[in-house]
Amino acid sequence: MKKISIALVALAFIISCNSSKNVSEPIVNSVDTKIVKSLFFIDSVTVKKHLYTLASDDMEGRRAGTAGIEKAAKYIENEFKRIGLTTFESLETYRQTFNFKPRSSKEEITSANIIGVLEGKSKKDEYVIVSAHYDHLGNEGKGEDKIYNGANDDASGVTGVLALAEYFKKVGNERTIVFAAFTAEEMGLIGSTHFGKGIDATKFVAGINLEMIGKVPSFGPNTAWLTGFERSDFGKIIQRNLKGTGYQLFPDPYKNFNLFFRSDNASLARLGVPSHTFSTTPIDVDKDYHKASDEAETLNMTVITQTIQAVAKGTESIINGKDTPTRVILNEKK
Repeated sequence: MKKISIALVALAFIISCNSSKNVSEPIVNSVDTKIVKSLFFIDSVTVKKHLYTLASDDMEGRRAGTAGIEKAAKYIENEFKRIGLTTFESLETYRQTFNFKPRSSKEEITSANIIGVLEGKSKKDEYVIVSAHYDHLGNEGKGEDKIYNGANDDASGVTGVLALAEYFKKVGNERTIVFAAFTAEEMGLIGSTHFGKGIDATKFVAGINLEMIGKVPSFGPNTAWLTGFERSDFGKIIQRNLKGTGYQLFPDPYKNFNLFFRSDNASLARLGVPSHTFSTTPIDVDKDYHKASDEAETLNMTVITQTIQAVAKGTESIINGKDTPTRVILNEKK
């Protein structure tokens, strides 16, 4: 009991920490290292590696159809391979390549969703999708810094997808999990819409979308908010699973922004899937949103790591088939 008490104190201390340091660092000398590692099951070092790589200048803003996003695609593919994911349905590789014409251009673009799969055990024909978009705005900004690095939007979300893939590969999953990095979200949810056209939506029991999870929310530390909270009981399931963890999930506080329909969750929600987006960013006052200043150094590694852990814990009962969210209710604003 003494070790457990010390560990709980340590956990409370770390959860309250709001720095960008490795989350285990503050108490390495005061508690058993094995206990610390068991409490923090998402590796903050790997989280930082993913984020800084995807948001680097080398990726040139990851605009769909450019050499920069191709570098990001290869990085995600290599991570899926390292983790041990399989390909999706009839695809021969992790890429779902397709052509499209953006609304703002007459030129056709070739791009790809990057998709990996962890087959389930007892419920392998029931799918949960974990997604984020890996594209951003490119390198045509004004001023001295022309690269829109998109660290928060949405390298942070893709970092979450990769970390969750590695986590569930280790702990197992009863339902099949599809991990998707969508392209061309910034051009109008094009990648996720294309994906949705080729699936049997009735097999998808939930959609877990991650968008801009790198900053402290308006609700304070150790919190996140969920879009479309009232449209299914998905959010209530997450809240129940997070009880006692010190982490809280709230409904989206920015109703006037219509955010439920502005991220890739909407493409599956329109098919009836209870698909929602987790975010932490106070978007109403965020000075870096769609700016060249959205760089990795502006984000909080502790927030990202803890949010990924909260998503893993909060969705565990869905992943393992204990809970099935109600189908989503739509009343889309035109």
